[in-house]
Amino acid sequence: MAKITGLGGVFYVVKDPAATRAWYRDVLGLDGEYGPQMNWSEETGDRPYSLISHFADDAYIKPGHGEFMINLRVDDLDSFLTQLAAKGVEVLDSTDEGYGKFAWLLDPDGVKIELWQQVAAPE
Repeated sequence: MAKITGLGGVFYVVKDPAATRAWYRDVLGLDGEYGPQMNWSEETGDRPYSLISHFADDAYIKPGHGEFMINLRVDDLDSFLTQLAAKGVEVLDSTDEGYGKFAWLLDPDGVKIELWQQVAAPE
């Protein structure tokens, strides 16, 4: 039987797509012909996964604008946060939940970005 194999992308409207793509390229290191692209073949973690999560309200999404956020996997969150600091990017908060490390920032359009380093395979 055919099945869904992963997240294909996140699509949303912004005022200046070229400027937003440049920010993702320059700040997060994500580039591609049609926008920021991530290749699963570069993932080295144990049983990596993507998640579609649902919330009853927008408290977790705030201070982002809109009713969604983008979660991006990162291989070394601490080093990536150091890189962001060198670029003058404000990180809203960070935490280690045991199964993963997280940090949050806003893109230039106010969309909340959650950075996630998976540190344990799912049970």
